[in-house]
Amino acid sequence: MLTGKTALVTGSTSGIGLGIAQALAAQGANIVLNGFGETEGPIAAVRQAAGQRAIQVEYHGADMSEADEIAAMMAFAAERFGRVDILVNNAGIQHVAPVQDFPVEKWDAILAINLSSAFHTTRLALPAMQQANWGRIINVASVHGLVGSAQKSAYVAAKHGIVGLTKVTALENATTGVTCNAICPGWVLTPLVQKQVDAKAAEHSISNAEATKLLLGEKEPSMQFTTPEELGGLAVFFCSPAANNVRGVAWNMDGGWAAQ
Repeated sequence: MLTGKTALVTGSTSGIGLGIAQALAAQGANIVLNGFGETEGPIAAVRQAAGQRAIQVEYHGADMSEADEIAAMMAFAAERFGRVDILVNNAGIQHVAPVQDFPVEKWDAILAINLSSAFHTTRLALPAMQQANWGRIINVASVHGLVGSAQKSAYVAAKHGIVGLTKVTALENATTGVTCNAICPGWVLTPLVQKQVDAKAAEHSISNAEATKLLLGEKEPSMQFTTPEELGGLAVFFCSPAANNVRGVAWNMDGGWAAQ
């Protein structure tokens, strides 16, 4: 379905981003990965997901808190593939503290990576998408783009901002072949969430399994994690002809979290 298209996925060396990159590769898209840490494993995983499809996989290590590095990454993708057809803004970090104790540098870093980076990639990807009259911008927000949780002021503010950016981008391109939508996951067992499970286990002196149940029970009625594979399936849908008129939605995949 996506043969000949190129997808750039930020924060894609693990977790949600890697799951989405694999799902798009399985549909024939070329992939540009981005993120920290080891790269050989994620590249191999994306190639394996593509199966017999002859896709190309590249990596760029741009720091998503730096506008000039983001610009260099977008230029790299354009030089390598002509343009970015599918942009997935997934990069994100987390810090937990009450507002009055929240470290200023952590606030600035979370807003830069979780929100401003999506603005920078979007503004740079749009001209070529508009010229081609086809493009898909998928912003990975969070259920925290729809509701709040204590101790997560910067994350919640940034994710609400992502939902707002999604709506504006969709409206500005509503009469074109370029769409913009947001995915709002609940708990996904990524390295980021695993840290919260580990912290809860230590705090309450309980097993990891018990901490997982406690974490899910606080927010997610389904009592199960959303998986990167499920989120990848939703991203593929957004790229399909069936989603041509899906514009500006914040689609939660949260086990009923926001329905409460």
